[in-house]
Amino acid sequence: MEITKETKLDKVLEIEGAEEVLFDYEVPCLSCPYAKYEMAELDLETICNKYGIDCDKLIEDLNNIIK
Repeated sequence: MEITKETKLDKVLEIEGAEEVLFDYEVPCLSCPYAKYEMAELDLETICNKYGIDCDKLIEDLNNIIK
C-alpha cells in the first residue's frame, strides 16, 4: 500500500505507527469527535489544506513507516 493525497484517514489509521506520525503533525482529526464519523470520507489532502499541514512531507513520513 502506498499513501497518497487521496488516501482516506481510516485507511491511514490501519497502518501500524501511522497514528504517531499524525500526532507529530498535529492532525486535529484524531481527537475530534465528529471526525470519527467522517474518517472514511476525509482524505489527507483535504485535511492538510484545512489545517495548514505540509501534505507532501506528511505523506513521505507515512510512506516511510510502511517500508
